[in-house]
Amino acid sequence: MQPGQSHWLTTLNKPKNRRVASLLALAGAIAPVSGLHKFYLRQPGWGVLYLLLSWTPIPRVASGIEAVWYLFQDSDEFDSRFNLGQGDGAGSARISPPEIIPGQVGAIADALRQLDQLRADGLLSEYEFEQKRRQLLDRIG
Repeated sequence: MQPGQSHWLTTLNKPKNRRVASLLALAGAIAPVSGLHKFYLRQPGWGVLYLLLSWTPIPRVASGIEAVWYLFQDSDEFDSRFNLGQGDGAGSARISPPEIIPGQVGAIADALRQLDQLRADGLLSEYEFEQKRRQLLDRIG
């Protein structure tokens, strides 16, 4: 843990497990409150929506479908979708990032500016922007 970084923050940055996501989604299909799996998978907007609609059967049905979907999803597909391709060490090999070429840092900075412009124009959601931003920054270090 880095100095000044709280324990819950390091927990949030750990790769997500598809079995845990499936169990949380299944719990949301059974329990009166749904959406905990969305918070676990770093999708707080969807989690809030599920909570707001918890008086209807919609989030419970969606949670049940997602529980099955997460469980039967390939580990690599789950990792690329919810762990930014990092993997959780179970069933997926970690791929080391490519070596940094000095000119590449400038290209990555340009790509980040373009991503920010797409987000500002409303063509990328905050979640999509954050995923792509992390992928680009992972190439640097």
